[in-house]
Amino acid sequence: MQTSAPDTHNDLRDALRALCAQFPPEYHRRFGEDGAYPEEFVDALTREGWLAAMIPEEYGGSGLGLTEASIIMEEANRCGANAGHFHGQMYNMGTLLRHGSDAQKQQYLPGIASGALRLQSMAVTEPTTGTDTTKLKTTAVKKGDRYEINGQKVWISRIQHSDLMILLARTTPLKDVKKKSQGLSIFMVDLKEAIGNGMEVRPIANMPGHETNEVFFDNLEIPAENLIGTEGRGFYHILDGLNAERTLIAAECIGDGYWFVDKARAYAGERVVFDRPIGQNQGVQFPIAKAYVNVEAANLMRFEACRRFDAGQDCGAQANMAKLLAAEASWEAGNACLQTHGGFGFAREYDVERKFREARLYQVAPISTNLILSYVGEHILGMPRSF
Repeated sequence: MQTSAPDTHNDLRDALRALCAQFPPEYHRRFGEDGAYPEEFVDALTREGWLAAMIPEEYGGSGLGLTEASIIMEEANRCGANAGHFHGQMYNMGTLLRHGSDAQKQQYLPGIASGALRLQSMAVTEPTTGTDTTKLKTTAVKKGDRYEINGQKVWISRIQHSDLMILLARTTPLKDVKKKSQGLSIFMVDLKEAIGNGMEVRPIANMPGHETNEVFFDNLEIPAENLIGTEGRGFYHILDGLNAERTLIAAECIGDGYWFVDKARAYAGERVVFDRPIGQNQGVQFPIAKAYVNVEAANLMRFEACRRFDAGQDCGAQANMAKLLAAEASWEAGNACLQTHGGFGFAREYDVERKFREARLYQVAPISTNLILSYVGEHILGMPRSF
């Protein structure tokens, strides 16, 4: 299938596809439920350096840009995997890279690059505040050479397959700051030390079968040296990494979109009903074609966001729009694919139902499409703030 993707990374794609070909559909099928984790696939990606793409060479990474990183995420999903199992390793380190001290970067980044350390998890969301991040209630109180953490987080993914976790907590009470975005701080949490010593993790069963958790902090003590960046500036430290995260997840959605289109068009050409392939019927053909058009459009916006990010330009608008377009395009492609397969689309052996469940997530997380529209309305179109 030809695409209009404006990239010249065929060697990169070929290498990724060769690796992914070692893990057939029946392998990935095992990880679509019950929080099971594709250790062998993640280890293979790690060994070949793909998950260290954006870590600078001085720390053992590949020193590549967001463009290349997005292709890695796209190809993983296009080959039938679910990058949600491991994408945190790709972008969570950005907060450390941009705001960590030299000592912190030397301590953690080489291990993250080699895979000896997994930084897969970031704890921001809380059950009572959701996307209203500045009102989160988890507190970090400094006591001598340590901070004491109390509070609760929810939908915190990959904890059980990670060594480290980035935590956002309030270090100055909301009533004592001039702006609600002030007084939040970022910490590195050593999960092996924390779990069972003030940190409790409870898995959440969920539709995509993704490993995610509720987390409770009860007087968890972490060293003061684990503060990343400036105390009270954590909200801003987190914000400047969101463009990369949203663009990478847009790329995953694009990979899913192409997977759905490929799967649907192949089945439509093979499935014969009333003595003709069903793809000959415009009622079947048109939804697949429309889905392809929308995936292609999202793909172009993804590459524009990557281009601006890699050039050091503001890409907030493009990253958000790419995320929205890609999430909606992949979901439309999923619907077309499932409908094309009819009853067989619900059979696990075809993998459509698994991908269908996985794709739906990204209209909700890591930011909902409605909030992206609010961003566009306010920050791009200059309309009054809606919340």
